[in-house]
Amino acid sequence: MRHRLSERIRVALPAEEAFQLFTPRGEREWAHGWDPSFPAPTDDDSAPGTVFQTDAHGRRGTWLVTDREWGRRIAYAQVIPDHRAGSITVTLDAIEGGSEVEVVYELTPLSKTGEHDLEQFAENYADFLRSWQTRSRHAWRRGPYDLTGPTQLQERKFTTPWAYHQTAVVDWEID
Repeated sequence: MRHRLSERIRVALPAEEAFQLFTPRGEREWAHGWDPSFPAPTDDDSAPGTVFQTDAHGRRGTWLVTDREWGRRIAYAQVIPDHRAGSITVTLDAIEGGSEVEVVYELTPLSKTGEHDLEQFAENYADFLRSWQTRSRHAWRRGPYDLTGPTQLQERKFTTPWAYHQTAVVDWEID
């Protein structure tokens, strides 16, 4: 069964600046454990055709940047063998005081475990995106960004009933 999930969050940065938080290297600033590796060197990690890999929750995923409109939208294809495949699109719109960010996941499970995990992910998707808002807010507050290395955010691990979100920055709360 294919899953289409869509939610919006707000970031108190202009879209051109907020966009950098959603590039492969930019997510290092706020996403715990996010450390993309690039099989081919790239100066522009948001350029369509860029391939990178991540390791999370015991699985290696391969990503491809499929589309980009700088400061407005970035789209990825993702495959995690024997687990899931699909696309992730991040679209930024300028609003008063910052940007509204829509994050759309379109995912298809590739196994029974993948289906189970995607069902749990879907049930908790709104909370997952709220955690992005909290963590990305922390990153922009402490700027300027270092988009070349792992993040130095203070994080605390906690257990949730779903496998996709296991850490959070706890320095402050969402309004």
